[in-house]
Amino acid sequence: MDSNQTRRGYDRQILALAIPSLGALIAEPLFILIDSAIVGRLGTPELAGLSVASTLLMTIVGLCVFLAYATTSSVSRLLGAGRRAEALRSGVDGMWLALGLGVLLAVGFGLAAPYVLGALGASDEVLTHATSYLRWSVPGLPGMLLVMASTGVLRGFQDTKTPLIVATAGAIANTILSFTLVYGAGMGIAGSGLGTAIAQIGMGVVLSVVVVARTRSEGVSIRPAIHGILSNAKSGAPLFVRTISLRVAILATVFVGTHLGAVALAGHQVVNSLWNFAAFGLDALAIAAQALVGHAVGARDKAATSAVLRRVLQWGVGAGVVLGLVMAAASPLLAPLFSDDPAVRHAIIVGLIAAAVFMPIAGWVFILDGVLMGAGDGPYLAKVGVINVAVYLPVAALVYFFAPSGAAGLVWLWVAFGLVYTGARAVSNGVRLRSEAWTDHAM
Repeated sequence: MDSNQTRRGYDRQILALAIPSLGALIAEPLFILIDSAIVGRLGTPELAGLSVASTLLMTIVGLCVFLAYATTSSVSRLLGAGRRAEALRSGVDGMWLALGLGVLLAVGFGLAAPYVLGALGASDEVLTHATSYLRWSVPGLPGMLLVMASTGVLRGFQDTKTPLIVATAGAIANTILSFTLVYGAGMGIAGSGLGTAIAQIGMGVVLSVVVVARTRSEGVSIRPAIHGILSNAKSGAPLFVRTISLRVAILATVFVGTHLGAVALAGHQVVNSLWNFAAFGLDALAIAAQALVGHAVGARDKAATSAVLRRVLQWGVGAGVVLGLVMAAASPLLAPLFSDDPAVRHAIIVGLIAAAVFMPIAGWVFILDGVLMGAGDGPYLAKVGVINVAVYLPVAALVYFFAPSGAAGLVWLWVAFGLVYTGARAVSNGVRLRSEAWTDHAM
């Protein structure tokens, strides 16, 4: 097979994994968006309560994303090594971990809802609605975490279409349930939370049935195994640390933006939202990289590992270039959609251009994150995640104390985030890539 045929073959595999993954990635944000549209008609206090409660829920779900990453990594490498039964067993153990963790989080946040939400600064009227939504929606956490773990298993088997189908069905069910319970049953914001919980539980059940059916067909037990569950927790712990480091960097950036004034903060909200939206596309490519590289590393096929690595990096950087150009070129058209204030519009435009410059670097970073996760190099990602934040925070402090307010300050903030934080991640991942030590984790 010549090099062009090889590239086309990898391209087909990458797109076959990445495109459905993109749809599944937006499931949880889509749930919140649907709830916002439905609850918004109830009134301002209800919508404000949803904002506080959903922010907490999105943080919880975001911190638990290691459940998907860890299962994808272990399952893909075991499959590459030809150990199919062990791959399924590892996936099932990961799902038991997700279920147990989901139950603990649901009970804990259900009981502590008013105290946690109150600590976030919600006023009495908003707190009432936020508590109602959170308590009715947290029963869905076990389902949502099961969705993550089972999706990770299926990605390990290079099946991203099933999670997409289930995510689409879940979004439709959530819309119908929430609208019916909020207005038809007269439950108000509680109905929105309950509808979301039912949809999430349903998604978790369906995906679990798919994995269990595959497991039983191979004669593998689905009973919980303490050793396997603890092993999954151990392998996921470094990725949890990595996720926390990302959250710290993001929160620090928001904190600095707050100090730069209302115009800069409003501009940052829009720029950050659009950056995150573009990141979904890069994340989808990273998922493809994780599954393909994990399989090649597990098979100890260095030639395939190198070929896949080279092609996914080309896709990642190329996508970053395209997204950056689109973001910069569209900035004058996007800004008026978010604000009527000329100062805020200007801040959005210059902020988007500054962010767009670093989107190709983000493409490199996202892909290498997926590559290293697929190879089981979580401990390295955790270690350098902490180091990268330590490098970024002093620079963020310089922006806090010395940058001007308004649009100029926003540009400096995004230069600091893109050049220093994203740049530090690019360097640390690149150094690891050159060492080839990341390929030593085959099972």
